[in-house]
Amino acid sequence: MNKNTLILSFIIASRFFGLFIVLPVISLYSHKLNGANDVLAGLIVGIYAIFQMIFSVPFGALSDKIGRKKTMLMGLIIFIIGCLICASASDIYTMLVGRVLQGMGAIGGVATAMIADLTSEKDRAKAMALMGGAIGLSFVVAIVLGSVIASFLGLGALFYISAILSVLCIVLLAFLPKEKEIIKQEKIPFKEAFISANLNKLYLTCFLQKMLSSSTFMLIPLAYVNIFHKNSDNLWIIYSVAMFFGFLAMGVGGVVGESKGKSKTILLSGVALFFLSYLIFLSSSYYLFFLAVVLYFIAFCLHEPIMQSSISKICKARQKGLVLGFSNSCGYFGSFLGAFLCGIFMHADLENEFLMLIAFVCAIWFFILKTMDNPNDFKTYKSNKAPLKESEFVIDINKKDDIYLIKYNSKKLSEEELQKLF
Repeated sequence: MNKNTLILSFIIASRFFGLFIVLPVISLYSHKLNGANDVLAGLIVGIYAIFQMIFSVPFGALSDKIGRKKTMLMGLIIFIIGCLICASASDIYTMLVGRVLQGMGAIGGVATAMIADLTSEKDRAKAMALMGGAIGLSFVVAIVLGSVIASFLGLGALFYISAILSVLCIVLLAFLPKEKEIIKQEKIPFKEAFISANLNKLYLTCFLQKMLSSSTFMLIPLAYVNIFHKNSDNLWIIYSVAMFFGFLAMGVGGVVGESKGKSKTILLSGVALFFLSYLIFLSSSYYLFFLAVVLYFIAFCLHEPIMQSSISKICKARQKGLVLGFSNSCGYFGSFLGAFLCGIFMHADLENEFLMLIAFVCAIWFFILKTMDNPNDFKTYKSNKAPLKESEFVIDINKKDDIYLIKYNSKKLSEEELQKLF
């Protein structure tokens, strides 16, 4: 894998690390701020995500005009300012301002688009898988370190760490190619990114997975302290054990999903485990609560490396930036909505009703995802000419260097049948 993909994956993973590291404890610590209540605490957890969603599209458009690197630089600077405001906040409203600025630095889609710019069609799926793996690894490290560091140094230290990592990302931008070295690809109609049933199911998956993430990380620390009466300084223990199993699951998911061509199976397995974990969360037993946390982390780590790669396999080659950017927006909106709704239900003392609602949503999600084609079934056939006939199973025809790259569903159209279309 080339250095450009590694650098961009690090930048994206660092941004997610900066957001993940506060997740295990922010719902707990935000209640200690002046003016805090359950609803505002929910906003603290999720408001950055709604601004990520809002600003992802304009940042993407801006990157087309002034370049990816300049846009990422702007986003990183805004994010750093937000981190510094959060680190020094003593009241809930100042913290909200900082979290808004963190969300406004929406460069995830821009960095993903730059990966698409700098990689060939045959290498792009691997690059997206690497990026997904880097995000998953950042999640593992951030969740464990977040609770440990916060117990010793407080919540502010986590935001300072995020700011320092963002400064490092600014330094790394200098090692990426100049904009003139990036080949701009011809655009295709905008609506094409939103009429694919398979892509829409993956957009839904991005939305729901992140919705569960933000709501779960509100519930876990508060239940640990308020229901089971454990010391918040020991929260890192339950996260460490859960992330150990999650890390193992991430490796298994990567091998089975990518090498064995079972991406759909991995995604369905993750949804089933989400469903099971939320049912177990309803128990009043601490040990079952611990089990539910472990199952949730396994499910999340199964999903995280696979989603971006699956999307890149299904979408049209010239729309990868748009599609991946929109999937990020779906995830950001899910993060906001999950935390906000969880805060509302908790404020009304309806935690169990919220858990049952999420379990019901997971059951519906499973059956919707079951109707999706396996992303690994989409193959690319190279030809020196385009098909003369159309087929509903030919997903994309992309011309590059006088070679036609024809993406098709290999389970519904064999290579021999494809050749008959010429």
